[in-house]
Amino acid sequence: MKKVFNLFDFSQKINYKTEILAGLTVALALIPEAVAFAMIAKLSPLTGLYAAFMMGLITAIFGGRPGMISGATGAVAVVIVGLSISHGPEYIFATVVLAGILQILAGVFRLGKLIRLVPHSVIFGFVNGLAIIIFMSQLNQFKTENAAGDMVWMTGSSMYIFLGLVFITMLIIWGLPKLTKVFPSSLAAILVIFGIVMALGIDTRSVGDIASISGGFPPFHIPMVPLNFETLQLIFPFALIMAGVGLIESLLTLNIIDEITETRGRSNKECVAQGGANILSGFFSGMGGCAMLGQSLINISSGARARLSGITAAVMLLIFIMFGADLIEKLPMAALTGVMIMVAIGTFEWASLKTLNKMPKSDVIVMVLVTAVTVVLHNLALAVLIGVIISALVFAWDNAKRIRARKSVDENGAKLYEIYGPLFFGSIAAFNSKFDVLNDPDEVIIDFSESRVVDMSGIEALNKLTERYLKQGKKLHLRHLSEDCRILLGNADEIIEVNVMEDPSYKVVTDKF
Repeated sequence: MKKVFNLFDFSQKINYKTEILAGLTVALALIPEAVAFAMIAKLSPLTGLYAAFMMGLITAIFGGRPGMISGATGAVAVVIVGLSISHGPEYIFATVVLAGILQILAGVFRLGKLIRLVPHSVIFGFVNGLAIIIFMSQLNQFKTENAAGDMVWMTGSSMYIFLGLVFITMLIIWGLPKLTKVFPSSLAAILVIFGIVMALGIDTRSVGDIASISGGFPPFHIPMVPLNFETLQLIFPFALIMAGVGLIESLLTLNIIDEITETRGRSNKECVAQGGANILSGFFSGMGGCAMLGQSLINISSGARARLSGITAAVMLLIFIMFGADLIEKLPMAALTGVMIMVAIGTFEWASLKTLNKMPKSDVIVMVLVTAVTVVLHNLALAVLIGVIISALVFAWDNAKRIRARKSVDENGAKLYEIYGPLFFGSIAAFNSKFDVLNDPDEVIIDFSESRVVDMSGIEALNKLTERYLKQGKKLHLRHLSEDCRILLGNADEIIEVNVMEDPSYKVVTDKF
C-alpha cells in the first residue's frame, strides 16, 4: 500500500508550525535562485519569480510528492535561453505552455513509471553533479563588479566580511539541530545574519543588489505569437526538451525525497501536476520550471512532510513580491549563499565515495560520467540519458555472457542441450556457438526449462537453428518453450514437444504486448 502524505487527509497528523516555518525558509531561498535563473534565460527577474510562485503552488496542491518544491530552475533556463535571445519572451511563454501539455500527456499515458529504469549509479551521478552545480553557482556571490563592468573576485575587507557571514550561517545550520529542532536552522541562520547586518550597519551585498523583486500579482497573458505551423515548428523542439528535462529532474527528485522520508510518491500524478503548473506559468508570464532538489532538501530537512509547506512557500513568495519587496531586498546574500552551500554539502552522496572500491567498475564509470556531463554541460536530461544507455548496454553485455549449454547423450543416442540463461539479441552469437549441427546425431533435443526467450531476436535465432538442422535431415525437439514462442516459430508443430504442465507461461516481448 502506498503511503502518501496529503494536506487534506485529516487522519494524518500535521505539524502546522513546522510546515509554515519550513515554507517561509524555502520562500526566502527561492528568491535569489528564481532571479538568477531568469537572468540566465535573458528574461526579466519577475518572469522567474512568477514561475516559482505558479510552479510551487500548483505542484504543492496537486503533485504526487508532498514536501517536494518546484520552481524556476537552471536546467529549464539553459534549454530556453537560445529561443529567448532570438525570439523574445512571448515565444518562451508559448513554449512553456506546450511543454506543459506534453508533460500532462506523459502522465496520462503513465510514462512516469519509466523513471524506475534509472539505475542507482545514475541517480548518484545526477545528485553529485547537481550538488557541484549548486556549490559552483554560489561562487558568483563572491564576485563584484569593477569600474569596467567586469565581475571580479572580492578583495580586502568586503571578502572577509562576506566569508565571515557565510561561515556563521553554515555554523548555525550545522549546530542548531544538535541543540533543538523546534525552529528550522536555515531560517534561524537567515534571521540571525539579517539581524547582525542591520544592527551593526555592515555594508554587504543584499538581494536588492541583484535585482528588484517588486511587482504585482502575476498578470494573465495569452502568448502573442502567430498561431500557425511555423510557430509550432519553432517552439516544439524547445518544448519537447523542456518537458523531458523537467520530468527527469522532477521524478528523480521525487525518488530521492521518497528515500529520505521512507514514503512513496506518485510519479504519474507528478507528471500531470508539473504539466498543469507549466501551462499556468506560461499563461501567467512565467518562464516555467520543474522540481528543485536543493529547495526540496531545505524543506524536508526543516521537518516538512505535507503539502502545507509548499503552499506556504508559494504564497509567501507572492506576498514578498507584492508587499514585502523593500524588506526582502535588504536580506544579505551571504546568508542565502551559506544556506545553499549547506544544501550542496547535504545533497552530495558522500556514501558513494566510500563505496567506490566496492561498486562494479561499470557503475563507477557511469556515476562519474553522469556527474561530469551534469557539471560540464548543465544538461541533466542528457546526463541521465547517457547513464541509462550505458547501464543498459553493460547489463545486456553481462547477460549475453551468461548463456550456457550443458550437453549430454541419452540412452536412445539423442543429444540433449540444456540451456541456461536468457536468449535475447545480445546472447544470440554465444547461443549459436554451443551447437555442432554437422556432427550432432540424427536426433537433437534442446531443453529451455532453465532458459527464457526474451525477444524476437531470440525467436529468429531459434528459427534459423531449426532450419540448419532440417537441412541436414536431422530431427530437432524443443522442450519447455512458452506458448507464444511456439506460435511465433515457423516450424513449431513439427519440432516442439509440448508439455503443458511444465512449460513456462512468460511472454516474449513483441510489438503487440
